[in-house]
Amino acid sequence: MANPTVENVVIIGSGPAGYTAAIYAGRANLKPVVFEGFQAGGLPGGQLMTTTEVENFPGFPQGITGPELMDQMKAQAERWGAELYTEDVTSVDLSQRPFTVLSDEREVKTNSLIIATGATAKRLGLPSEHEFWSRGISACAICDGATPIFHGAELAVIGAGDSAAEESIYLTKYGSKVNLLVRSDTMRASKAMQDRVLSNPKIQVHWNTEAVDIFGNGHMSGVKIRNNKTGEESELHAKGLFYAVGHTPNTSLFKGQLELDEVGYVVTKPGTVETSVEGVFAAGDVQDHEFRQAITAAGTGCMAAMLAERWLSSNGLIYEFHQQPETPAHELEHQPAAKKTEVEEEAGFNLQATRHEGGYALRKLFHESDRLLVVKYVSPGCGPCHTLKPILNKVVDEFDGKIHFVEIDIDKDRDIAENANVTGTPTIQFFKNQDLLKEVKGVKQKSEYRQLIASNL
Repeated sequence: MANPTVENVVIIGSGPAGYTAAIYAGRANLKPVVFEGFQAGGLPGGQLMTTTEVENFPGFPQGITGPELMDQMKAQAERWGAELYTEDVTSVDLSQRPFTVLSDEREVKTNSLIIATGATAKRLGLPSEHEFWSRGISACAICDGATPIFHGAELAVIGAGDSAAEESIYLTKYGSKVNLLVRSDTMRASKAMQDRVLSNPKIQVHWNTEAVDIFGNGHMSGVKIRNNKTGEESELHAKGLFYAVGHTPNTSLFKGQLELDEVGYVVTKPGTVETSVEGVFAAGDVQDHEFRQAITAAGTGCMAAMLAERWLSSNGLIYEFHQQPETPAHELEHQPAAKKTEVEEEAGFNLQATRHEGGYALRKLFHESDRLLVVKYVSPGCGPCHTLKPILNKVVDEFDGKIHFVEIDIDKDRDIAENANVTGTPTIQFFKNQDLLKEVKGVKQKSEYRQLIASNL
């Protein structure tokens, strides 16, 4: 019998590839351990966490948002016994068996490994990029496009592929005009996406144009651009600039241990997801620089799990975990979108409750609460907001009855977000006696939120 202290399979990464591998491995009674990732290489859930409508994933004729699709895949993986950790893997040792996988929290030994670490959005390295990052520049239009400062403003997107086209179309919901900067005289996007861009009256495509730098005072005011045919430089006024300029495979953990190609993608044997090391498989965008679709990533995740199970079986290494699958209570289920009247809000408001949502509750608590007030600002379709929800939920539960917690949807309560100077989501603000104590942007570890709350009680 195989050693029960060594895992059958560890999956590094989430997204369509990682979660599908977890579903198949779970159904094969392998009880996979999944390191979803935290901040290295992007968001848990992969690039779909920054995507609006996914219209080409089979089974969803009306489309589905990327975060919703990932939520469902994650729940399905959990249902079949996958053990999920929202942690970054810091090192992997493939030089001896069983393999060793390390995070800051734990060390895991495993007989087989599935790599689904995906790829990370590239930055341009403009001279003032760091100064204006999150002060106008973003790599995620879906996360930040709904922030009040971009409403009715002129915006810009850099890129020429499907992502750039999709982000440009999405931003027309909020901006007065969207400038798409394309370095050549053609786009790489699919014909259908090109048609949607070129026929949209709110999008202007600037051909043969590249960004040189950003200008502004505190917050960006525009982009310095150059026509790369004439050399002429000019200024394009825009309050927001969104990057969609390609990706780098997340393979730094495996350099010197696995065969990688010249760009850094994991090399797999033709027609399979087998790598140069037996018992190690690669799925999704980390090994696919041609198709890069959710459905192909899911397909290779399935292949990786099935091949891992066969490999374990043929080498007598399987330790089976028989389970009765149960569907867990999903932390990210959608709430009804119907907006309550102020009378209904007042009738349902309870000052003693810990959790609240919406502008009415925030106004009441801001003036009447004697507790620490924690305000979370989120936006529709924001992938990092989905990532943050279960993390922050656990911390809020620890301080039940000691704090007040309010969630604000910046699309529904635009005036509140604007008054609070929220420039991106997720944003957490901490108030005590009407004073702003601290603002935290993005997704942090539970310990950071816990420490902030505990030190201000």
